[in-house]
Amino acid sequence: MTGHAHMPAQPMPAEPIPDASLPEGLAAFDSLATMVLVVAPDGRCLFANAALEESLGLSRRSVLGESVMDWFLDPKLFRDVLAAVARNDFATSRLQGELRRHLHGTGEPLPVQVIVTRIGSGMEQAQRLLVELVEVEQQTRQEREERALDQVQANKELIRNLAHEIKNPLGGIRGAAQLLQMELENKSLTEYTQVIIHEADRLQSLVDRLLAPHRRPHVVGDVNIHEVCERVRSLILAEFPKGLRVQRDYDTSLPDFRGDREQLIQAVLNIAHNAAQALSERIASGDAVLILRTRVARRVTINRQLHRLALVLHIEDNGPGIPQDIRDRVFYPLVSGREGGSGLGLTLAQTFVQQHQGTIECESEPGRTVFRILIPMP
Repeated sequence: MTGHAHMPAQPMPAEPIPDASLPEGLAAFDSLATMVLVVAPDGRCLFANAALEESLGLSRRSVLGESVMDWFLDPKLFRDVLAAVARNDFATSRLQGELRRHLHGTGEPLPVQVIVTRIGSGMEQAQRLLVELVEVEQQTRQEREERALDQVQANKELIRNLAHEIKNPLGGIRGAAQLLQMELENKSLTEYTQVIIHEADRLQSLVDRLLAPHRRPHVVGDVNIHEVCERVRSLILAEFPKGLRVQRDYDTSLPDFRGDREQLIQAVLNIAHNAAQALSERIASGDAVLILRTRVARRVTINRQLHRLALVLHIEDNGPGIPQDIRDRVFYPLVSGREGGSGLGLTLAQTFVQQHQGTIECESEPGRTVFRILIPMP
């Protein structure tokens, strides 16, 4: 375990809190996305919430009464912190630790932030300590989601305002070019007015695409995610019939959910189409692979809300990866890693997914890029 921080303790209450009062508040811990334990000062587990069962693959019955000290690679600092908080030296203490690998089924230790808080008082045997275990990766992802959510809201306002500001003068430019063209006696000069009209129309098309998510009504109905994937798969294979394999890896037990089928098709298609275009060299050599994978996730936090179940759709390719300089900005409007790209495909995909209270995450390195769509399910 490494470094820790403390908060000063408040004076102890004169009267101890009776043990019987603890169970009344423990049920609320099951609704949290973070792992929560209630332990005695010696580290014996008195309560474990549902998130801990899910994350570590341990039943709470198997851990009750057991020491949690053995869970950590280096338990000394954790033991010292428990003792200090139990003595009321500190009200709360934070530290970094690593859980042993056999607890979560992988070969590597699980880095966690540990938060220890005193929730008992009075005699030592009546004390109880609340221990929160927050996966470092989960915390980082939640912070990234919150930044992305704030950025999307700012982008929406910027795009709407900018698009409306562009539309008005654009119509005037096109109209003036048409009037000028009718007045020109030298017909060879109409080539220039045609350029103005053509470019105005191209900008108008761009503005319409920017405004499309805000104009189109949200049509809700029953959606089967595999029907969405199959539609996208057929469209991609129609455009790239040779050199590209689109593999299915579906969890067929996934139920239907409520959503806008056309919006979701467009969102998945935009991501898959971007991936196919990035695979151009591999398509030419005949070894391009695009994978559509569906799974269910339990107890997922999306956009600051905890959901019992969520659909997870992975769109994975074996292309060159997203350029490093734009990797953190791929969902920003007008940002594209491809020459001639509009930079709107991923922006629109994110907008459509967020209209389903979902989110999109991206991981990319040379040879493997994965877009991960999460949508809450009832």
